[in-house]
Amino acid sequence: MSNEMIELLIKSFWETGYMVVASTILASLIGIPLGIILTVTRKNHILPNAAVNSVLGVIVNATRSTPFIILMVAIIPLTRMLVGSSIGTTAAIVPLTISAAPFIARVIESSLLEINPGVIEAAQSMGASPLQIITKVLLPESLHSIVLGITLAVIALIGYSAMAGVLGGGGLGDLAIRYGYQRFQPDVMIVTVVILILLVQAIQYLGDTLSKKLNKNKL
Repeated sequence: MSNEMIELLIKSFWETGYMVVASTILASLIGIPLGIILTVTRKNHILPNAAVNSVLGVIVNATRSTPFIILMVAIIPLTRMLVGSSIGTTAAIVPLTISAAPFIARVIESSLLEINPGVIEAAQSMGASPLQIITKVLLPESLHSIVLGITLAVIALIGYSAMAGVLGGGGLGDLAIRYGYQRFQPDVMIVTVVILILLVQAIQYLGDTLSKKLNKNKL
């Protein structure tokens, strides 16, 4: 493999990292509050509101059920409006964020629902406000589970970022398509796949380790 190709691999790796990190942060900023609202507005929870829960549930489910490639094309006008272009690494962050936020919301909801209702009732009996229950009970008690869920979201975003290369999103996916597939360079394709596998393995290991540590600390 030539020095030029190695430089392209390094550049593409950092582009993928940029897309995944930025979209994970943005999706978490949207998905975590959304997941909390979906949880606390459920029937018999601390802030039951059927209308809010139903509307948000429909929006989340509709977004999650849309294939990423279709979503990426469908929101091109929004992407162009937000970042000034529909092509490139920064542009790819918009559909990546929109696709990941509902996933994270459901992860948060699932994690919070695992908490024993008795713990919530005990906090309510001591006069804790809904905000205090969320910040002092729900989030701390489910943090280890949330970390595992966010880890899954990051791994999914790595796969989505590779697909973004089909539409000029940059990163390792773009490199694999342009050189490995279109220019018939199987060595580039193999190296790209290996890098993606190693990246996923590293992130999964870190997520599992952090989750176990948080769970032990809680015990």
